[in-house]
Amino acid sequence: MATESLCRAGTRGSPLALWQTDHVLQLLRTHQPQIVFERQVIKTQGDRILDIPLAQIGDKGLFTKELEVALLAGDIDFAVHSYKDLPTQMPSGLVIGAVIERQNPHDALVSRKYGSLADLPTGACIGTGSLRRQIQLAKLRPDLIFKDLRGNIGTRLEKLHRGDYDAIIMACAALERLGMTAQITEELPYPVMLPAVAQGAIAIECRADDAATLNLLASIHHAPTALQVSAEREFLRGLGGGCEHPIAAHALVHEQTITLWGYVARADGSESLLKQRLAPVEQAPQLGQDLAAEMLTAGAADWLI
Repeated sequence: MATESLCRAGTRGSPLALWQTDHVLQLLRTHQPQIVFERQVIKTQGDRILDIPLAQIGDKGLFTKELEVALLAGDIDFAVHSYKDLPTQMPSGLVIGAVIERQNPHDALVSRKYGSLADLPTGACIGTGSLRRQIQLAKLRPDLIFKDLRGNIGTRLEKLHRGDYDAIIMACAALERLGMTAQITEELPYPVMLPAVAQGAIAIECRADDAATLNLLASIHHAPTALQVSAEREFLRGLGGGCEHPIAAHALVHEQTITLWGYVARADGSESLLKQRLAPVEQAPQLGQDLAAEMLTAGAADWLI
């Protein structure tokens, strides 16, 4: 921490990123009212490049690199991220100091005209910047047309409302956090669609040698969410993929058992694998690794080149 009484939080400038950071700061103030928290907005590459599909750019630090540079330089004390934006390989010297309790991990269909996915007519135009979403939906509804969609939540909804799309796909948690639950036309849980790795979770990144900040963040860490996400991220790490590959995973903990569902497909959607494994909760990371190895052996290795 910069001083004993001041702590600086780095964040992207989108409405969702600001909400998430303010939520984290509110939690921290409850536990540490004597500390003054400052919010510093940092623009990332992903915020600047809005005219290229994510699958073409790749996701190696697309929404995180500039925040991590500021962390390593000591300009901020921690950074707040949507956990799904963080690459599985973290820069040397940085760690996840805390994971905030996960909210709704599922995707949502948002439409002004139609009440559900089943109601969409043949040839309806769906907006999404995610290859994972596109391929899973195309498996169910091959008659739909998919068109790239980028921008913050307000921008995406504006494009929908002016008629650029018949429907768009967004994360339920994002809409719920911004008080836009009423915008959700239909929630799309598994088996309709498996979510992105760590979707709905918030991660707080800090320097590995900053004991004071690590101690501070420990007060708001949510261990069950961290357990789930560890299995999902190890699955992604084992496959070696990112947003340029259609990969999905979701873990659930019940008593002392963790269940992990994993999905991977060819980039053209012609082949896919969906598998499930379970293990004792203390083996959550190994569960992710084992499921990834099973997928690679079953043919996914050829799809991720």
